[in-house]
Amino acid sequence: MPIKDVFLPLVGQPRGPALVAIEKCVAVAADLGARITALALEEEDAFERPKVMLPYDRNSVQASPGAGDMQQLLNAFTNAASRANIRAQSRSGRVPADQIRAILAEHARFGDLTLVPVRPHDSRTEGIVEAFLFESGRPLLLCPEHLADELRPEFENVMIAWDHSARAARAVGDALPILRAASSVRVVTVTDDKTDAIMRSGTALVDHLREHGVYASFETTKGGGSSIGKVLGSWANSHGIDAIVMGAYHHSRLNEIVWGGVTKTVIGQPPCWVMISH
Repeated sequence: MPIKDVFLPLVGQPRGPALVAIEKCVAVAADLGARITALALEEEDAFERPKVMLPYDRNSVQASPGAGDMQQLLNAFTNAASRANIRAQSRSGRVPADQIRAILAEHARFGDLTLVPVRPHDSRTEGIVEAFLFESGRPLLLCPEHLADELRPEFENVMIAWDHSARAARAVGDALPILRAASSVRVVTVTDDKTDAIMRSGTALVDHLREHGVYASFETTKGGGSSIGKVLGSWANSHGIDAIVMGAYHHSRLNEIVWGGVTKTVIGQPPCWVMISH
């Protein structure tokens, strides 16, 4: 299924890197030929009644008194959308702090893909990403704010981080529209031991992708004692990768989300665009 409707959350301060990331996310949506919907949220003042626009309640930006940072984020979005000549709509709201994640995840269910600007090693960002992954049912495309100036909106060189798991297979399926448009797709497994099972799995994925018009290659790279997340990031940087496709790992214990090491490393500081599914 093509990606035709994307969602962009706008939360936080309108710092320089955040504004550049917004522009790059809009450019990606334009390259996909998709409509983009932005939702800007900020914490309401104490004792103020919650106000949030539900999907399809509003198609244009309206400033709220004292919106400040939120309005600057919205302005950056509308200006970028105008320059990109893309179909766009935006909404805004002031809500209790403890409801922001749930509201964003709910809105993300109405899109094919959620674009998420990511601040490096930021606990609030990680919490929002967590909510999207496990409550929206939709894939995410992470935009690293610290690299926003360097990012290209076209994904010519794409890497699939393949660990043979169900979550990785889900990510590949979600990413098919992006994989079909790429010039180069490389399936990469991090392992210090090239077993027959690993080679068969990678080869089978390449064969499956070919049936979808995606001509990929498969290779392995050694971990060498480093974390898999760091190995993937280093490999992507050294091979000029525009985007990584990967599955997200987590498990719950006593209602506490514990991130897998690879997922946490990549979300903490994405080395490039990262499309991630669970």
